[in-house]
Amino acid sequence: MSEQTMEFKTELAQLLHLITHSLYSHREVFLRELISNACDAIDKVRFEGLNNDELLDGNSDWKISLRADKEAKTLTISDNGIGMSRDQVIENLGTIAHSGTKAFLAKAKEMDVQNNPELIGQFGVGFYASFMVADDVTVITKAHGEDAIQWESKGTGEFTLSDSDKETRGTEIILHLKEDAAEYLDEWTIRSTVKKFSDFLEHPVVLFTTVKDEETEVEEEKEEQINTQKAIWLRPKNEITDEEYGEFYKHISHDMNSPAETIHYNAEGAIEFKALLFIPEAKPFDMMMNNDPKAHLHLYVQRVFISNEFDNLLPGYLRFVKGVVDSSDLPLNVSREILQENPMLDKIRKNLVGRILKTLAQMKKKDYAEFLIFHENFSTILKEGLQSDWENKEKIADLLLFESTSKDAGEKTCFADYVENMAEGQEEILYLAGENRGSIENSPYLESFKADGKEVLLMIDPIDDFVIPQLMEYKGKKLKAVNKGDIEEDKEKLKDEEKQFEGYIGFAKELLEGVKEVKLTTRLKDSAAVLVGDEMSMSPHIEEMMRRMGQDVPKKESVLELNPEHAVVKKVQALYDADQKDPKVETLTKLLHDQAVIASGAKLDDPAGFAARMNEMLVD
Repeated sequence: MSEQTMEFKTELAQLLHLITHSLYSHREVFLRELISNACDAIDKVRFEGLNNDELLDGNSDWKISLRADKEAKTLTISDNGIGMSRDQVIENLGTIAHSGTKAFLAKAKEMDVQNNPELIGQFGVGFYASFMVADDVTVITKAHGEDAIQWESKGTGEFTLSDSDKETRGTEIILHLKEDAAEYLDEWTIRSTVKKFSDFLEHPVVLFTTVKDEETEVEEEKEEQINTQKAIWLRPKNEITDEEYGEFYKHISHDMNSPAETIHYNAEGAIEFKALLFIPEAKPFDMMMNNDPKAHLHLYVQRVFISNEFDNLLPGYLRFVKGVVDSSDLPLNVSREILQENPMLDKIRKNLVGRILKTLAQMKKKDYAEFLIFHENFSTILKEGLQSDWENKEKIADLLLFESTSKDAGEKTCFADYVENMAEGQEEILYLAGENRGSIENSPYLESFKADGKEVLLMIDPIDDFVIPQLMEYKGKKLKAVNKGDIEEDKEKLKDEEKQFEGYIGFAKELLEGVKEVKLTTRLKDSAAVLVGDEMSMSPHIEEMMRRMGQDVPKKESVLELNPEHAVVKKVQALYDADQKDPKVETLTKLLHDQAVIASGAKLDDPAGFAARMNEMLVD
């Protein structure tokens, strides 16, 4: 056959521009695409050879070969797969986005063959990624019983077909690299790219290099396999040692430590995928250096690495989990870099989340000491799920540990133990959030609960004040912040005092700015006054954190509660009754408010005024 020039069957210039400039975010993926196509070609001939071994031509030493010629500036990718006839070359390479693989899968499905190979080329455009790095591409191919064909194009709207003298079955792709793509002639670049994308392919990827004998100075070609083929997640668990798991974890996480827990399983049924996940013992290096709030697993499709930047397989609150997910069922867009939103994706995500939370619960039960280490490192991240994963928030809550008024400093308890030990008749889980235990364990807010023998959880993780209110309740018990809203009061006990203090309370309410109400309370035993916000108000702890971050804090009005049994409160009320215009009444009232602000964990707006009032009373 003489050389024949033909036009592509689409607007090639526009489509190739899309493929080479928009479809792929990193042009190194051209090698992944070509190697994947070669792998598919081998799988095809293996599959068809099951029923017709003549197709194999006695050549079943499967491999994908790479050769770089720096002088000619060419990179060659070849395989001993199924090859193509002249018509197939025109159909598959002469029509952009025509997928031979997709057509082959349809044919195999019609044949109803159980051993249907799971092939990844779904859109027929991966081959054209070659033009990202090459300005001229040559394909030499031969199918069983067919003449060899050479296809060539510069990606400018047409291609040429001619005869070839290739004698063996398979396909050879020769890339004439652009000047700015010379790096792909470098042995290290080729090795690292294959390692990144194709390390776990089923078939060997070999690199041919030219080596000069030092004594004879004769150049010889050396063949070396550069992919491991060892997809550990595809092997049975009983064949894998802890050391092998540990080494693989270190490889993908860049962590020097071994994982605390390993999750290795195959999901079968409506959805099928394989997962190998690791829960770190301590924060890996990349988490300490990177504040990325998204979870990133290594996603593979039939052993081919797709991305570790895809963040939809796990919610962000599980971003400490490292590992791989391998599925042939996920629909990929044409670049294989972004998974389409799909019900199957949601099912995989739900499955992974459930398995991880179950493993953490088992860790807490079987090895509490190990779980404490995990909790110390990752509980702040885990708690984010309380406000983002409503379906699993109680499972997340089961994993959380807190300090408590009934425990020594450093000891932890959990919601389940708290509920089990609740006082008779108690219907709420009581908690107080603050900067540290020292600043809140002697807080006025705790006085009445300590007196009644009621346990209060002390939440001192900075995120607690943000996320714990999102939980709302646990096992039917509502969560109650003891520094917000009303508490059960002994109304009968306050009846007489309320009449006695009525005039002074009105005076204090009018005097104090930022106070919407002043009232008497029985919640205090030793302290004179306390500020209480409503149930939905921002706590002083959060307000202070926002100020430190330079954010504006909205003004709010709180309730000032006074202890009618306290000597200072009795004194100021007596002074008011004796002489409403006595300046000491105003000074003492403001001091009561000042100390309530300090006790709440907030900062005074006017510390100089507070100091002046203190000095005034000290010299009196």
